[in-house]
Amino acid sequence: MSLIAIIDDDPDIIEATTLVLKSKGHKIITASNPEDGYELVILNKPDLIILDVMMDEPDDGFFLAQKFRKEKVKTPILMYTSVSKAIGFEFGAGEMVPVDDFVEKPISPDEIIEKVSRLLN
Repeated sequence: MSLIAIIDDDPDIIEATTLVLKSKGHKIITASNPEDGYELVILNKPDLIILDVMMDEPDDGFFLAQKFRKEKVKTPILMYTSVSKAIGFEFGAGEMVPVDDFVEKPISPDEIIEKVSRLLN
């Protein structure tokens, strides 16, 4: 199936997402910080990037997504966020950061499967 990169500093989120997506036949590669995540994507050229907004800094995911797009990485990006709950601000893909879709934490297995399937097609 597809190669999916998960970039998130929460090991529980990485583990849960990996289990769900591996059950659907996907191969998963992971990184727990923006620097390693950037290298992972550049070296492995995954079919999809799942990227957390808040890692070492509250906006690491935004900056990493912008960096990928500035460097012409066209891979679809699904962004994990709890930002809208934390600050009460709603935003959509393409408005503030060049990603293809957002998913609010906590994430249900059915929702992640649906969003990943849609972005890979």
